[in-house]
Amino acid sequence: MSYNFKVDGKWWVSEANFADEVTKDFHFPEKIEILDTTLRDGEQEIGIIFTKEEKVAIAKKLDAAGVQRIEAGCPATSDEDAAAIKAICDLGLKADIYCFVRGVLSDMDLAKSCGVDGVIMEIPGSPQMLGGGMKWGVEKAVNSAIEATRHAKELGLKITYFPSDGSRANIDFLCDMLNAVLDGGGYFDSVALVDTFGAFSPEGAAYMTREILKRVGKPVEAHFHEDFGLSVATTIEALKAGASVAHVTVNGIGERAGSCPIEPLVMSLQCLYGQDTGIKYDQLIPLAKLVAELSGKPIPPTKAIVGDRLFGWSTGLPVGYYRKSKDVNPLIMMPYHFTMTGQHEPYIYMDKKSGGANVEFWNERLGLKAIEDKDLVKALLKKIKELSIEKKAVITDEEYLAFYNEMFGE
Repeated sequence: MSYNFKVDGKWWVSEANFADEVTKDFHFPEKIEILDTTLRDGEQEIGIIFTKEEKVAIAKKLDAAGVQRIEAGCPATSDEDAAAIKAICDLGLKADIYCFVRGVLSDMDLAKSCGVDGVIMEIPGSPQMLGGGMKWGVEKAVNSAIEATRHAKELGLKITYFPSDGSRANIDFLCDMLNAVLDGGGYFDSVALVDTFGAFSPEGAAYMTREILKRVGKPVEAHFHEDFGLSVATTIEALKAGASVAHVTVNGIGERAGSCPIEPLVMSLQCLYGQDTGIKYDQLIPLAKLVAELSGKPIPPTKAIVGDRLFGWSTGLPVGYYRKSKDVNPLIMMPYHFTMTGQHEPYIYMDKKSGGANVEFWNERLGLKAIEDKDLVKALLKKIKELSIEKKAVITDEEYLAFYNEMFGE
């Protein structure tokens, strides 16, 4: 496999990422698929409620962005959720449509009636969740899984087995449970390695992925949460170890600290690891903005990939670097080109940290005459810095023009 740390007009990352000593440990699958669970796990964030119409709109955007699988919700939650899932299935999208179910026969029948392609079936996968959360023994969990998955298969549904809290189970316990389901006549197409509480280190995620692949022999899907801020790293490590599906949400919404965000995951996979997920990167921002609007959870301005203040500077030194390099190669001053994700051209701000290059940019942008005298530039910057400190903020065009006109009588 060939790797490119620098692609003209797209990205320029560290050459060390693709050193032979690094890539020899890559075991990515031939194809990585993205399963988006914004409409189920994302909506489980406190305060987020999507209507049927909103779920349909988001599903359309996900499909337009190239997401291969959409987890459209849990039909047993409400009649509205079931109706939304059915409406999404009726759209005829390219993506496969899944729904979330419990290990009971009636959930499988309900999923089938909605028209989904597959189900993600949850049964707790750790002793503490089984015994403490459900008051079930392992035998009851296994028998329930056997019966439910067998029924789902008879209905023609694809099945992802979802042992919640599996990341905190002993690997022997988890694999023994999974194999007991298969040996007892149950069936599933893949196993979700579920880090319900974001408890994985990247190394732990890779280890459990390898063990499940080896001991159970089924494809592994990575479903990781963000409690320690590592969901992108742990998901990538699982994929490097051979997992073939990444579970994500738009903007990383989800329970507690959220879920693995699609935006930095797919961009990191492409630029830092040479793995194309099939996602259309220029659709990430429209998708993120739609989910932000409908969820009522704004996008932080410096959020990775989709924040609206990622490309730009106020500090004089980097502004000077950019001014000299932008017509040679903008990637000298950025890890990936802003057009790759549909971002705006870098914007130059003005505040207490600004320098002469900022003044040059602003004069050009506002159609003002250049200031040749460096002492006058310093005098102008002094006024700007004082106001910025007083405001504790960047200055506006109007404020800059007032200072400029005061000094030069225009």
